Amino acid sequence: MSSPDLPRVLEPAETLTGHDEVLGARLAPLHGDVDASFGRIAECAIPDADLDVFTLTGASLRDVLISGIRATRLIAPNSAWRTVTVDGGRLATLELSGAELDSVEFRGLRIDYANFALATLSDVRFVDCRFGSLDLPEASLDRVEFAGCHADEVDSRSVRSQNLDLRGLEALSFTDPAGLRGAALTTRQVEQHSVAFAAALGILVLE
Repeated sequence: MSSPDLPRVLEPAETLTGHDEVLGARLAPLHGDVDASFGRIAECAIPDADLDVFTLTGASLRDVLISGIRATRLIAPNSAWRTVTVDGGRLATLELSGAELDSVEFRGLRIDYANFALATLSDVRFVDCRFGSLDLPEASLDRVEFAGCHADEVDSRSVRSQNLDLRGLEALSFTDPAGLRGAALTTRQVEQHSVAFAAALGILVLE
């Protein structure tokens, strides 16, 4: 997995709007509501954004570093992220349904609700992240890894995966164990969820 390739010198910019094409900029400070739907953002840094709603619907992000973000809602359905790092921050809602993520890392984030329904994730890492609800229904996951992460609930319905490593995800519950087919788990994780796994196989567990 590659880190964002940023220019040595970034041009300062303070605004971001829909359909913008932004290259080689340091976008700061971003405050309030920012709607950059269908924009193209490349080789940019977005530090310390403090937002109510950050909308990136249908946007394209390439070689972007987002650091220290705080937002009530980051809304980016059907967007495309390539070689993006999101490093640190707090999001009440992260909406990435139908998005395409390639070589993306989420690090040190606290997210109350993350929605990746119908999204396609390739070469994606979650490191030291804490989720309230992590929704992955019908997502396609290839080379996705969790390290030092926690989730209260994971919606794993109809997940399609290859090389999915869940050993670093401490999850209190999975809604559909069948969606974990082919995923890597530790012995302790399997023991922790053994009753739910047995029920998914139609096994009656009695005292």
